[in-house]
Amino acid sequence: PEEDRRGESSRLRTRVLALNKDAARFYYKLLQGSEGRSVQQYLDRRRITRKTAVRFGMGASIDQWDALIQAMIKLGYTKAELLAAGLAVQGKNGGIYDKFRNRLMLPVIDVRGDVIGFGSRVLDKSEPKYMNTTETLTYSKRRVLYGLNLAKKTKRPNIILCEGNLDVVTLHQAGFDNAVASMGTALTVEQTRLLSRYTKELVLCYDNDNAGRLATQRALEILDKSEFTVRVLKLPNKMVDGQPTKQDADDFIKNFGPDAFERLLSGSENGIEFRIAEVAGKFDLSDDRQRVAYAEEVSGVLAGLENAVEREIYTARAAEAA
Repeated sequence: PEEDRRGESSRLRTRVLALNKDAARFYYKLLQGSEGRSVQQYLDRRRITRKTAVRFGMGASIDQWDALIQAMIKLGYTKAELLAAGLAVQGKNGGIYDKFRNRLMLPVIDVRGDVIGFGSRVLDKSEPKYMNTTETLTYSKRRVLYGLNLAKKTKRPNIILCEGNLDVVTLHQAGFDNAVASMGTALTVEQTRLLSRYTKELVLCYDNDNAGRLATQRALEILDKSEFTVRVLKLPNKMVDGQPTKQDADDFIKNFGPDAFERLLSGSENGIEFRIAEVAGKFDLSDDRQRVAYAEEVSGVLAGLENAVEREIYTARAAEAA
């Protein structure tokens, strides 16, 4: 019985992979036709070229309840397989409907070239803005990185880790073909193992808001004892009506261009420098009491350094900051 269950699971996984591939083709064809015009207009607004859209296999889901279901059933797939792939959702009345409707579709392709799931984005202000495939036989968000199927071929010496799928798309289009993103989750140990096959240097390029800074801190903690060389690319705020406003990699490329991003990439800090700067940013270092508090907190960061030479160098830098 155990062998039978394993065999059935393997057969279903094979069917889900085939279904995902056919679904990706269906969404892709919709984007090329008149039904995908609203998604194409969205891509035009985001300045994503057709060449880039084709490279990432982008598609469109239309505003109908069962467009994908009907198309896939005609190809011989069952409702059970559509549910197992996370492409359909069970309704309260027992029927099923398309999970993805009226969205830009982003197939998630693993390093073997299989379509294992989908990311998506709405075209308007409705929620949820981003929607990904739920956990399935082929898709586990802890074990996948969007864009790694392309980034693994890069000639650049590192891999850039971003927050969003469209950050990855914009960076690749701008010539940074080493960008990847986690799928709606913080960096995981499983993802670091996957990355270690292709690079020894990671550049963290998360959004420059509080959530992005926390994600950077968490990633640095995971990577602390790893073999990676880790750097942090800090995106500056953009000024809107005289106020500093957060921006992501996509914003920065559009506002300042690839050359400016290349300069940021070249000047990115290592992980220890980032942590020291983050601690220093919490305190008014012109005030003696706050300088003492800064020294106490930053000493905890420095104490975690195993290399005595590193400790000495960064202790001197932390003292300079104060």
